[in-house]
Amino acid sequence: MSEPKPFGKGAKFYNMTMVVNAAGEVLVLDRIKTDWPGLTFPGGKVENGESFAASAIREIREETGLSVFSVIPCGTVHWADKRTGHRYIEFLYKATSYTGELIGETNEGKVFWMKPDALRASDRLSPNFAHYLPLFLDGGYSELFFEWDGSSWEGIPQYFAF
Repeated sequence: MSEPKPFGKGAKFYNMTMVVNAAGEVLVLDRIKTDWPGLTFPGGKVENGESFAASAIREIREETGLSVFSVIPCGTVHWADKRTGHRYIEFLYKATSYTGELIGETNEGKVFWMKPDALRASDRLSPNFAHYLPLFLDGGYSELFFEWDGSSWEGIPQYFAF
């Protein structure tokens, strides 16, 4: 029996968290960085030695000023670069309990509360972020998979539920 081949050429792990307030609004980041500009939820890289949930809690604090108490898993977004085999995996979370004062702006962009329906209808969403929203807002899906060319962030979304 031959040895199994390694899975891909490497993986990078990220997080994204939807924070919901008592009025049912979601916390939105109007991201200004050129690699993924537009309206999205706060998130970022998982650092070495950091759990996925701890990274989400840290990113919320850094990008919004809020301290969340716990995060609830909402699903996973999985980008597979068909040229190189690299994988980009985002762990999606939801938080409803938090303390602190919302900071209006960081080097990532402005943060503010928005009604979910207004967010869905916006023409300013980050690339492909509209495909993420069913995992956060609708339930029923646990994974969003994209096989992509490694450069354009375009891909055909495939949803999975289990």
